[in-house]
Amino acid sequence: MTTFDKREEAFEKQFAHDEELRFKATARRNKMLGLWAAQKLGLSGAQADSYALSVVMSAFEDAASHDVMGKIRKDFDAKGVAQSDHQIARQMTDLMAEAITDIKAGR
Repeated sequence: MTTFDKREEAFEKQFAHDEELRFKATARRNKMLGLWAAQKLGLSGAQADSYALSVVMSAFEDAASHDVMGKIRKDFDAKGVAQSDHQIARQMTDLMAEAITDIKAGR
């Protein structure tokens, strides 16, 4: 194996590792976002956990953050929860930073 091949393999491994961490961070962020939204919707306990799981699963419908945000926006509108799209997006950003920190810390 040449030095170039070794470097290429190392880059591929690093890319796969980074993608795995990104997936874990996004799933964790979506769960925390679901729990935040559940609290705003007046849900607690098992209902909040179930709602958070539904938020996580909504991301797999099209793997775009907008699907998660769209679900929450629709649910907030249906229950009359006053949160702007900007507030939801800001919460998503803050929770992503928290999720990344947790994963890097091994939590």
